[in-house]
Amino acid sequence: MIYRFDRFSIDTTRHVFACDGEPVHLEPQVFALLTELARAHGALVSKDQLVQSVWQGLAISDATISARINAARMALGDTGRDQRMIRTVPKRGFQLVPEVIGQDVQGVGDVAMAAPSVRFAMSGDGAAIAHSVNGSGPPLMRVGHWLSHLELDWRCPVWQPFLARLGRNFTLHRYDQRGTGLSERDLTRVDLDDFVGDLLAVADAAGLETFPIFAASQAVPVAIRFAALHPERVSRMVLYGGYAVGRALRPSRPGEMDEDTVLGLIRAGWGQVDSAFFKAFISLFIPDGTPEQIASFARVQNLSITSENAAILRAAVDRFDASDDLERVRVPTLVIHAGGDAIQPITQSQHIAGTIPGARFTMLDSRNHVMLPQEPGWEEMMQAVTEFCLRSD
Repeated sequence: MIYRFDRFSIDTTRHVFACDGEPVHLEPQVFALLTELARAHGALVSKDQLVQSVWQGLAISDATISARINAARMALGDTGRDQRMIRTVPKRGFQLVPEVIGQDVQGVGDVAMAAPSVRFAMSGDGAAIAHSVNGSGPPLMRVGHWLSHLELDWRCPVWQPFLARLGRNFTLHRYDQRGTGLSERDLTRVDLDDFVGDLLAVADAAGLETFPIFAASQAVPVAIRFAALHPERVSRMVLYGGYAVGRALRPSRPGEMDEDTVLGLIRAGWGQVDSAFFKAFISLFIPDGTPEQIASFARVQNLSITSENAAILRAAVDRFDASDDLERVRVPTLVIHAGGDAIQPITQSQHIAGTIPGARFTMLDSRNHVMLPQEPGWEEMMQAVTEFCLRSD
């Protein structure tokens, strides 16, 4: 991603800060601090957010933060008195003053980075589900999944290119799964049908009658059950890196941690970059992630859900079972899976594709559970999703 403001640019892919097109050396922490401020696009960035993203949650003094802010101001030709470029909001945090334009280095183009507005739909049990829309074109529903935050995702170097790319061809509808992001955090009801009800509530609130679906990971069984129950509402369906039978209901793979160990690690190390859980989480989800992408994932972890709710939700989605729904699905379906995915076995997608009548299957060359925009397979996936969902036959 390249962020441009005033006379300056920050290229996070090449790790280059430039003034009037000429590279300027910055200390790594100053570069990371400026990147975090630019990514916020004028929104307030708290000291806690800076500590998480720049110092990976380590205990540091206010004097250390002030020193890096002063160095960032110096690089921008600013001072603590003028605050023309970086504004201090006492006891709250910092803001980058100039307008920021983000450019996806994968060719998405210049995009305004302000997060789309958020609305709420009431699910059948009264849960408030946060949902949002971006882009233009025919509708496409992205089903909510375990780790999401409608606002943070729009500034995340993993998710923003994906959202912007889909927004080029579709009016993209997305929502935060119950218990996560901006949706209601209560997790009293976590059956598969509750999550199907959330999808229905968002579609109804958005006025969507018939629409294609994109679902990834644990959103896949939700989409399968929804398509089986409401075939008249779904025109096409793309299922990426998912499963029909949850981890707790299928035989363990060699070397796989037992559920109690996983849930214990989540409760003890959620969002802590130095914890055993976070290191294992990253090594499985995005082993090829850049430092910026990994830091962003830590931030999303911390702000999208509490550690206790993460454990509750993890236990719930690991018990989703949509296997009996597969043969009842009658909508055109494309199943995609990364060949080296260590989170969900490719055999689950193969089973889904082999059971849903007429489903197509595509394997991508990647070992990341979440496809990264710098991978060749990312472009292959985006083209496949776009072409399939725009088909009319």
